[in-house]
Amino acid sequence: MLARIAKVLSEDGIEIRAFTIAESGDFGIVRLVVDDHERAYFLLFDAGFTVSSQDVIGIEMESTTDALYRIASALGDGGVNIAYAYAFTNAPRRTLLIIRVDNNNLALDLLKRVGIETVSQ
Repeated sequence: MLARIAKVLSEDGIEIRAFTIAESGDFGIVRLVVDDHERAYFLLFDAGFTVSSQDVIGIEMESTTDALYRIASALGDGGVNIAYAYAFTNAPRRTLLIIRVDNNNLALDLLKRVGIETVSQ
């Protein structure tokens, strides 16, 4: 399945920037961060995949031992629940954290208040 997804997207010039795979009983869930999410959505749908689109927040984590703590505590103390998260590195000492939360606007405000910068495509 991953090969089919990658083929569909690569044939149309869509760059997969991050992904994660999870098993959920009888099916798998592939979460993607791509450079053109609207086009990717329709390409995968037209190829027969069940697709949905979710807003996520990208955070460039500092290379400190307390970076994740600062992010999680800012959100948790502010009443924001993290539904899922995954991280990847694309340069030495540079980690990008992708999170899905229950309130994006509040999460962005809370992170900004404590000086944590978010990134967008």
